[in-house]
Amino acid sequence: MSTIFDSAREAYASLGVDVEKAIQKLQGVSLGIHCWQADDVGGFEHAGAELGGGGIQVTGNYPGKARNIEELRSDLEKAFSLIPGTHRLSLHASYADFSKTGWVDRDRIGPEHFESWLDWATKQGIMLDFNATCFSHPKADDGFTLSHRNKEIRDFWIAHVKQARKISAYFGEKQGSPCIHNIWIPDGSKDIPVDRYGYRKRLQESLDAVFELELSKDYVRDAVESKLFGIGSEAFVVGSHEFYMGYSQTRDTLLCMDMGHFHLTESVADKISSFFLYQDELLLHVSRPVRWDSDHVVIMNDDLMQLMQELVRADAVGKTHIGLDFFDGTINRLGAYAVGSRSALKGLLSALLEPTALLQKYDREENYFARLALLEESRTLPLGAVWDEYCRRMDTVKDSALIQEVMDYEKSVLSGRK
Repeated sequence: MSTIFDSAREAYASLGVDVEKAIQKLQGVSLGIHCWQADDVGGFEHAGAELGGGGIQVTGNYPGKARNIEELRSDLEKAFSLIPGTHRLSLHASYADFSKTGWVDRDRIGPEHFESWLDWATKQGIMLDFNATCFSHPKADDGFTLSHRNKEIRDFWIAHVKQARKISAYFGEKQGSPCIHNIWIPDGSKDIPVDRYGYRKRLQESLDAVFELELSKDYVRDAVESKLFGIGSEAFVVGSHEFYMGYSQTRDTLLCMDMGHFHLTESVADKISSFFLYQDELLLHVSRPVRWDSDHVVIMNDDLMQLMQELVRADAVGKTHIGLDFFDGTINRLGAYAVGSRSALKGLLSALLEPTALLQKYDREENYFARLALLEESRTLPLGAVWDEYCRRMDTVKDSALIQEVMDYEKSVLSGRK
């Protein structure tokens, strides 16, 4: 008896697409799920701490925000159960567990403050990635960290990032998989600066000091992340795309490109083919900007679809670490995790199912009508049936059951949080 999936497989096969091969490739992709959606980027350094500094804002006060590490882990466990496949967790340094050690400032954090996270991740069967946290701290209140004029403040943040790298290497060694450590700093100014070179020179020197600490790439892979502008840094961001592109190429680090960190008319997808001509490994932060870097929940819009298509067309999926970076406090946070993560995976599945070989044939023949017509036909191919089959094989709920799953968790768990 033929099923909807069988019909979908035949439809793709008629265009030269092997559905089973696409599913197999998707199964090998691990998203970097971000820890900070469940608590609005608050972290747990201090009880009742709120996000502050660095131009980051979270809108909304929907009930059920994780208030402590235990609640955050409970939400993450549920979120992972709703995301088909095996994925990773990206931690920020501000989520340290001081319950057994007592509090220390960020320049003194170490693996012992994240041991419980490693134990938890091991039990869950997931790998950990890490991020230095250079915001929401008194020494970041004026908007500068690694490029600060004050050497004492620069040294504090250099020490912090070094410690973050040590923690990352510890994770990588223990889990048998390199930990991706990402560095983003908020440094910039609201109005026009007159010493751009000075700030960027100090940032370069600070990063060089950070990387004087030699760590095995078998354990940690460092990335640097650019930004166009932020709240309070509208006129100037020290860590621009050009700065970090040059730094990553000359210092052998990964480059992180965040979909919300460019001008709204810039295409991150368009950068993929150029990037992989010169470098072999990329970190992506998949987000959704709406008029600015607003970190909306990822959906299957054109920006996402084009990004995933370019990864597939450039044969770069295996060379790209796909991390997520969105946070929305106006809706059920677990639902945000589920929709955003599943949309990223569906976008990638759609790209893996694209009849790329036939499209490229039309390209070579300069048959641009046929290319355009096939691109349009591809939009209505039965992706949903293949996605449902993928969810079934991964023992995860289909989209049709997702709303009820999230609402049941809200009723039984989230509604009790005041």
